[in-house]
Amino acid sequence: SRSTPATVLEAEGTGPVAGVLLDLGVSSHQVDEGERGFSFLRDGPLDMRMDPGGAVTAADLVNTLGEAELARIFREYGEEPRASRAARAVVAARRGAPLRTTADLARTIEGALGRRGPKHPATRIFQALRIAVNRELEALDRFLEALPGVLAPGGRVVVISYHSLEDRRVKRALRAGEPHCRCPPEAPRCTCGRPGWLRVLTRKVVRPSAEEVARNPRARSARLRAAERLVPERGQGGQS
Repeated sequence: SRSTPATVLEAEGTGPVAGVLLDLGVSSHQVDEGERGFSFLRDGPLDMRMDPGGAVTAADLVNTLGEAELARIFREYGEEPRASRAARAVVAARRGAPLRTTADLARTIEGALGRRGPKHPATRIFQALRIAVNRELEALDRFLEALPGVLAPGGRVVVISYHSLEDRRVKRALRAGEPHCRCPPEAPRCTCGRPGWLRVLTRKVVRPSAEEVARNPRARSARLRAAERLVPERGQGGQS
């Protein structure tokens, strides 16, 4: 969605909230539906739109973008070290016929990259295309930017991410919100404009235990970070 948290709350007639839980994962229901095209484990149309009304599908990207742009997407959004080879294979394959299904793409990538270990070679490629189709990182950045206007003083935010691209953004945004005041200790209030607005509650990222992963294998890559909005001192306005 292009809506920000603030506009959603405004539409609902609700003010700042006491808690926000943001789970950035793709729902198991979507992954398990082959016709949504999110997984190479189930053959279906190469779609990957979280919003079925979205304009661009994964098939549109793999069949129209140039080799350099595909390689950039695979590298930046999938962190695929062999992005150029994968992009070259996609462009070569579509010369014969468009890639229309998840199986078409998975076979093409496996043929180009081969199999090394238990992880399917198309895993990062599918992640990259899903992120590009849904503009996931842009949506996350909008959320993090709007967060100060959404969270009430004393309120907490918890974010669960599933890969390093998301986690780095969350970590950076939370650290940027911490106090970096340079005023002398004897100053009655901050006047340097760097008082911060939150306190990070998770100094290190929290990962699932082995027991939890055994119960729910899809949680294995989850990373949790949390923060609490500071309560402004009397006479000191809070950031909005």
